[in-house]
Amino acid sequence: MVAVEERSRSGTRPPAGLVRLAPTPSRERSRLASLSLRTLGPVLLFVFWWIGSSTGFLVRELSSPSRFVDTFQDLYEHQQLVHQVTTSLTRALTGAAIGATIGLVLGAIAGLWRMGEELLDSSLQMLRTIPFLALVPLFIVWMGIGETPKIVLIALATVFPMYLNTYNGVRSVDRKVLEAMRSFGVTGWRLVRDVVFPLALPSILTGLRFALGVSVLALIAAEQINSSAGLGYLMIQAQQYLQADVLVVCIVIYAALGLLADILVRVAERFLMPWRASVSR
Repeated sequence: MVAVEERSRSGTRPPAGLVRLAPTPSRERSRLASLSLRTLGPVLLFVFWWIGSSTGFLVRELSSPSRFVDTFQDLYEHQQLVHQVTTSLTRALTGAAIGATIGLVLGAIAGLWRMGEELLDSSLQMLRTIPFLALVPLFIVWMGIGETPKIVLIALATVFPMYLNTYNGVRSVDRKVLEAMRSFGVTGWRLVRDVVFPLALPSILTGLRFALGVSVLALIAAEQINSSAGLGYLMIQAQQYLQADVLVVCIVIYAALGLLADILVRVAERFLMPWRASVSR
């Protein structure tokens, strides 16, 4: 860090050891510039898709953007696309809400109390290594082919990223801060509510971001369980009839749902942690 000593207007030197930092130019980007940079990647991918499909560089089965638009319009008009997307989104959000809540509670218990860690951590670390796709046949045997196994599968997939990040966030809270707050008389639930969770909030929101992303991945597997509505239903029908253009539309919608989940967490971060936005600037 470069420090510059300055004389006052009267010509006297400042006290020894006191220096004034040289002013640095503001590097804050405008919102328009930031939005432009964020959209640059998707735009480049779209251009690559357009050029590759028109020149034959990509496989012929991959629909061109113009064919994609026509297929999207056809699905919207004749296949109740809005209803299918709403059904899938409801499944993903319901499962993610259940799984994230369970993961948050378990992570807090394991992070706050040593006995909680000893009781929970080893079992959860073992269970999280089981691929959730391997549980699909078992869930069908246990719960049938209705909505229940779909929601449970999504919830199970989202528990572990939320648990790991919550546990890490709670355990990473500086013990000196906790001791200082105890000296001011802040103990018990007040200490957890006013100190531990605010300091662990960045890790908790990171876990929520991962959980929502995983919920979309689990949704794809869950909707293969005898779905009669949803994007998975459209994909199964398209696979049977070799409709590659419909498959591409469904994949793009899945990607859009993942992006929407990330945007929701970013908005939550701005409301819950406004100081991070000012620091990043």
